[in-house]
Amino acid sequence: MRVPEWIMVRPAHDNGGLERSDVVDGVAGNTRLTSATGLVLVALLAIEGVTILSVRQMITLHIFVGVMLLGPVLLKSGSTFYRFARYYTGSPEYRRKGPPSPLHRILGPVVIGSSLSLLGTGVALIFAGDQGSGWLLVAHQTCFWVWVVVIAVHVVGHLWEAAVTAWKEIRGSLSGRAATRRRWRFMAIALALVLGVGAATTLMPTAASWTNRSVEQHFRPAPRP
Repeated sequence: MRVPEWIMVRPAHDNGGLERSDVVDGVAGNTRLTSATGLVLVALLAIEGVTILSVRQMITLHIFVGVMLLGPVLLKSGSTFYRFARYYTGSPEYRRKGPPSPLHRILGPVVIGSSLSLLGTGVALIFAGDQGSGWLLVAHQTCFWVWVVVIAVHVVGHLWEAAVTAWKEIRGSLSGRAATRRRWRFMAIALALVLGVGAATTLMPTAASWTNRSVEQHFRPAPRP
């Protein structure tokens, strides 16, 4: 006998607050992946924010974490774009979920665009070197201030919901296909982090003109009176 679809996608509230072992549908899985990846990004961005306070002294960490962000940012952008695409192409499940609020529908593309622009100009600066930065540095700094404004609104609007959803993802009781799908989501996040670390490790030698300049300035002897 075929199980009615509404049973498959209905959130369960029994079992002591833990979810039943019913299949977590694609909409819920997408939401959980986006939320968990968002919290990973918040943690990495907090580290990156600390480096900005003294970027000359912490330029190596600033560059490494900045490049490392590429993996999780691309994953979160992909999961967000997938939800938008499924909703606007008329998927019944995503239609039932409904769209984000009007503000977040407007901010979503701006958040993705400013994030990719910020990271893109940062990577371009690595290849340009400190001698050829010029307009790229101005573009990177401009992208940063635009990004700060939109990401602040985005985080304030989503942080609590993302934290609750991610906690359910970690602590929820799942089995069968639902548990398998959760493992795939964890693997996707882990792979994004591995790719980010790999990209950062690969590009660090190219960033030598920036990191070496920081070391030289730090250890340069003070001028004699």
